[in-house]
Amino acid sequence: MPTQNQYLVLSALGKDRPGIVDELAGAVHETGCNIADSRMTVLGGEFAILLMVEGLWNTLAKLEDQVPELEKRLGMTMICRRTSDRGPDGELLPYAVDVVALDHPGIVHNLASFFSSRQINIEDMVTSTYAAPHTGTPMFAIHMSVGIPASMQIAPLRDEFMTFCDSMNLDAVLEPLKG
Repeated sequence: MPTQNQYLVLSALGKDRPGIVDELAGAVHETGCNIADSRMTVLGGEFAILLMVEGLWNTLAKLEDQVPELEKRLGMTMICRRTSDRGPDGELLPYAVDVVALDHPGIVHNLASFFSSRQINIEDMVTSTYAAPHTGTPMFAIHMSVGIPASMQIAPLRDEFMTFCDSMNLDAVLEPLKG
């Protein structure tokens, strides 16, 4: 039996209410597991959670067995899947991408197409809409972390990206990820 920590990704979606994080974190803790990484947000009236939980194989199995009961108790739809620790990838350079524009359909798709066509992986992405100060104009903001292959020349990539963004009227920045 392996004694090394293993990993489980758990996603949950349900109506937002106070106490969800407390109850879910408590269930993880009670099984002897640990939350290694997480993303949580309210989208509309729904609360979305992504957790990467670490533990011994038997503690993860105990948590997996509790998922149906947790779904009922929390009023959430849950999915879990075993995974492995990704570890650092020395072949990828971490970069941040920030974009602001007038809100219109297709921004995420076009940005994703730009990066995927160059074999650049989007590792994290957060988008939001808001009203511009003074005018109330609908605006769209996106922040991404991408992994650029170390073999890729950054200056030409940045020039291509800025030209691409200018053609779509997107105000953008592509810079090394800090911290």
